[in-house]
Amino acid sequence: MTTQRIKNGLALTTAAAAAVLLLSGCGASKPQAQAASETVAPTASSSSTPSTAGTDTAQPTSTPPSPASTQSGTALCTAASLTATTDSTGGGAAGSVYLQLILTNSGAEPCLLKGYAGISLTADANGDPIGAAATRDDSTPVTDVLLAPGQAGTATLRYTQAGNYPDCTRTPAAGFRIYPPDDTVSLFVADPRDACSNTGIDLLTIGAFQAK
Repeated sequence: MTTQRIKNGLALTTAAAAAVLLLSGCGASKPQAQAASETVAPTASSSSTPSTAGTDTAQPTSTPPSPASTQSGTALCTAASLTATTDSTGGGAAGSVYLQLILTNSGAEPCLLKGYAGISLTADANGDPIGAAATRDDSTPVTDVLLAPGQAGTATLRYTQAGNYPDCTRTPAAGFRIYPPDDTVSLFVADPRDACSNTGIDLLTIGAFQAK
């Protein structure tokens, strides 16, 4: 009887110990799972959030367009805003007469006079050229001549006497028909002279405009 009690006691003790171990194991596994969850969570969160540096690097950079200029520049002088005169006090030499072609800004706005005028001798203000038009004399450099209202630019115009050419077919001209640089409308200056209808004879040369 006593032996049986001892065996039963040992059995109960063994069962109790097993139960304790089982409960202990269950209790220990729960904190480990929680610890693992707490460790993984920040890693997943950091991988799903793009970094600011990566975003800035990936975005293309562009330079904003510069604003359009509002300055159109000074307009070229045209026949509509110019008056033309000649001054023959420059004298002459070797059968030639030197004149100053003077273009004055008669408009209300500044304008730019640059380059060479187109000039020919004509029978009247609307007449066709008689003979050859003026050739360019490039001994004077081309410059920008800014004309305020009332200001003038000048160019040297040389007229060679028609009588210097024995083969000249003389034709009377009423004056000079003048085209300002880069303009298709002309001005007229009355200045009667003999022209040569032969287009192979050059009676006129014109220089570039300069400030007066």
